[in-house]
Amino acid sequence: MKKQDRDSCIQCGTCCKKGGPTLHHEDKAILLAGHLGYQHLVTIRKGELAFDPILESLKPVEKEMVKVRGTENGWACCFYNENESACIIYANRFLECRLLKCWDPSEIISVIGKDTIVRADIVNPDDPIMQVVETHERECSLEEVENLIKSLSSEPGRTDTMAKLKRLICTDLTFRYYAASELGLRKEFEPFVFGRPLTQILKSRGIKINPSTSSIEGCPPELESFLKTAFKPL
Repeated sequence: MKKQDRDSCIQCGTCCKKGGPTLHHEDKAILLAGHLGYQHLVTIRKGELAFDPILESLKPVEKEMVKVRGTENGWACCFYNENESACIIYANRFLECRLLKCWDPSEIISVIGKDTIVRADIVNPDDPIMQVVETHERECSLEEVENLIKSLSSEPGRTDTMAKLKRLICTDLTFRYYAASELGLRKEFEPFVFGRPLTQILKSRGIKINPSTSSIEGCPPELESFLKTAFKPL
């Protein structure tokens, strides 16, 4: 973050256009009050590449984070009204939004990565989806995905690495399919519950996967069988 040649907000929207804030425990009250819902959130999973505002570069996150989603067509915070250059929930904005001053980033830097929430902090512990989330983390580790991406740079074993990535994509999609079909998970909650699909993550890294291998129908049947025996439907 670079100090700006100003001492107050000019409502240029630059901060809001760069993405939504990470939620802290202090922000749970905003969720409980109904000013936002799970459909407004996305989970950045441990090991996923994310922008580090201090280093001003991408790096794998060391722990899970829950962030406010961007718009469908970009990174801009979903609560940012571009036509009016304003936040539509300004009176109930989040901790990072209240502390962010582009002309003096010291306050926002002081809370980055501290006292942040994870999915389990804002989901009922008795909700069966949490068991699915925990198993999804084990079976679709993003740290494993990152290691496989790194190994693609070496030509020997590339075919085997791609096969492993395709299988992980199928596993990821099967979990999402199961949660929707058996547990009734709403589509708009999926980015919060499971994070970004592996297909989307790989695409952002320039890795294209044949669509025919990225469908539920193309997945090994034992994956869906595993899920149906591992969890009990509602």
